[in-house]
Amino acid sequence: MDEKKAAILQEIPRLRRYARALLRDRDSADDLVQDSLERALLRMDNWRTGESPRRWLFTIMHHLFIDQMRKVSRRGEASILPLEASEAMATPAIQAESVASREIVDALQQISPDRRAALVMVAIEGFSYAEAATMLGVPAGTLMSRIARGREELRGLLDDQARRRAIRIVEK
Repeated sequence: MDEKKAAILQEIPRLRRYARALLRDRDSADDLVQDSLERALLRMDNWRTGESPRRWLFTIMHHLFIDQMRKVSRRGEASILPLEASEAMATPAIQAESVASREIVDALQQISPDRRAALVMVAIEGFSYAEAATMLGVPAGTLMSRIARGREELRGLLDDQARRRAIRIVEK
């Protein structure tokens, strides 16, 4: 039993990263991780020993995220959370890579949650299409479509941001 708990605890950084990609708010992401871990510990018998708990935990987290989004849409509340004050403040970039990274993260937050979840699972977390499709509960073709549309949407957003940055430079 302790071996299972230790394996689950090792996945917390990855769970946090995925939760932060799904939600903009650090506190909401931490709550999602905590709810996922609580559910996992209560249902530890569902996890097959010998396998990495990663897929199982990500599946739990994704289902909890979808449930939260459904609750929000039923209530009519905004599904996009406001940026934290520290995230909304503009700070000068030290390196060009940090600006590009921030633009990618911002653009990723602007695409739909379904596409964002699919992209994060495959492109960032490194799951195969088959694994991600199973975890998200969609057919592989649907997952590939979400990824393709998400990438296209990201390209459009990033091209638009590059144009706006170029315009700002010219205006100065």
